[in-house]
Amino acid sequence: MTTKETADLGAYTFECGESIPSLEVAYETYGEFDGTNAVLICHALTGSSHVARRPDAGDGTAGQARAWWGDVVGPGKAVDTTEYYVVCANVPGSCYGTTGPASENPETGEPYGTDFPPVTVGDWTRVQRRLLDGLGVGRLHAVIGGSVGGMNVLDWLRRYPDDVERAGAVATAARLDAQCLALDTIARQAITADPNWNGGHYYDGPGPEDGLARARQIGHVMYLSKASMAQKFGRRSAGRETVREEPPDPAAAFFPYREVESYLDYQAEKFVDRFDANSYLYLTRSMDDFDLSAGYESDADALAAFEGELLLLSFTGDWHFTVEQADDLAEECREADVDVAHHVVDSDHGHDAFLVEPEKVGPPLAGLLEKGLAARAITDTRGVDPDDYEFAPVHASLFSK
Repeated sequence: MTTKETADLGAYTFECGESIPSLEVAYETYGEFDGTNAVLICHALTGSSHVARRPDAGDGTAGQARAWWGDVVGPGKAVDTTEYYVVCANVPGSCYGTTGPASENPETGEPYGTDFPPVTVGDWTRVQRRLLDGLGVGRLHAVIGGSVGGMNVLDWLRRYPDDVERAGAVATAARLDAQCLALDTIARQAITADPNWNGGHYYDGPGPEDGLARARQIGHVMYLSKASMAQKFGRRSAGRETVREEPPDPAAAFFPYREVESYLDYQAEKFVDRFDANSYLYLTRSMDDFDLSAGYESDADALAAFEGELLLLSFTGDWHFTVEQADDLAEECREADVDVAHHVVDSDHGHDAFLVEPEKVGPPLAGLLEKGLAARAITDTRGVDPDDYEFAPVHASLFSK
């Protein structure tokens, strides 16, 4: 049983103090609610509510090519929708059905553009809480998310500690480091420097497609590791049949068009077709702004009221959200007497690992949902043969299509 809906939450005041007269939230649900089995999934930066495959709507909904976690969430999968009632909501500021900069301002009849209020991860959490209230969901069996969605999970634990029994924060951290902040800044400047950005009011003409393309290319480099880029592309030419549509400068025609260049151009072209430049500005600022300890004395203090269980997953090749950052967060949790485990996955895939390696992400999440942290016999897979993993039993069809 799946649903794809939009809920009107009425007037909403953002954490910045600004208000809009109506906030609509696009969300999808999977499975049936029995009063105790609700699992909230928090999507990453450019994700949508389309977390799992929907047999009634095909696999191309929400403006994306496929369900972004379709090998982890679904019938018989790690987050088994025959057992759990899964909810995934598109966050405010995005462009996949929830009110954001591209939405119509009812007071003017025009898109908000950059008149839309600044949005924080805290706003995402508060809106999710209001949506769940409307769905009749009180305490969550679990909240799970990856990347900035993992930050969303952490915000749940500090903001609504009594509403969550178990949490899974995947490939995330308590805050971004300076290097990632710097790269996000360059990505935003690529958009705002595009002559078609027009101060964010470009919806009646050509938009800042070139700037958004460059921003996405910067993002893709952040999501991959040195090892994965070497394996995927090396220094190989893209081949004689693959050429630039237009060389960026006269000398470029003399040099090979490399596979890594072709990949980045292809990813940028796809992204520009599906995402809004202003939303990219808003959501990256939400991520950059997040600091778990904001308003508290420390990360430990921020999580001290949470009495459930927290599973942290990190990946050795991820330099966007590092293993060391997750280690630090786990230590803060222990200081606060939070029941925590840090599961480290040996992976060369970089930050993208949480999306492209479901066989490594799924089992620990399945164990968390079924038995909590007691389901896991090991917490660090660095140097451990995958055949030696000791997880709680899961369905044999865990990753069947």
